[in-house]
Amino acid sequence: MNEPLSELNRLAIEAVSEKKATDIIVLDLRNRSDLTDFFLICSGKSHVQVQAIADAILEKTAGTPYKVVSVEGYNSGNWVILDLVDLIVHIFKQDVRQYYDLERLWSDVPVVAEMSG
Repeated sequence: MNEPLSELNRLAIEAVSEKKATDIIVLDLRNRSDLTDFFLICSGKSHVQVQAIADAILEKTAGTPYKVVSVEGYNSGNWVILDLVDLIVHIFKQDVRQYYDLERLWSDVPVVAEMSG
């Protein structure tokens, strides 16, 4: 890791960690995609935990300059995507994460933070 994490990345990591998300990884897409600057990918053990992790990010960003502009997949609780413009958060149920394997798809971008758990 060559540079400190942005405030938004730190806030998101803190939120998902508080809800016991596992296998947290932040990927730097700044030189690879115009879609966003970073992906945060993490896992939950159940639909309820995946939704709770998403709720934690929504709560943590309320009242900050960082707004969630889009939420996808919340009702199913398998794969929730939160778009915070500069950061897109992917919260997976563990088996769904293994199936889609985003880390493999984006294996050519730098990892700026990684925590198991």
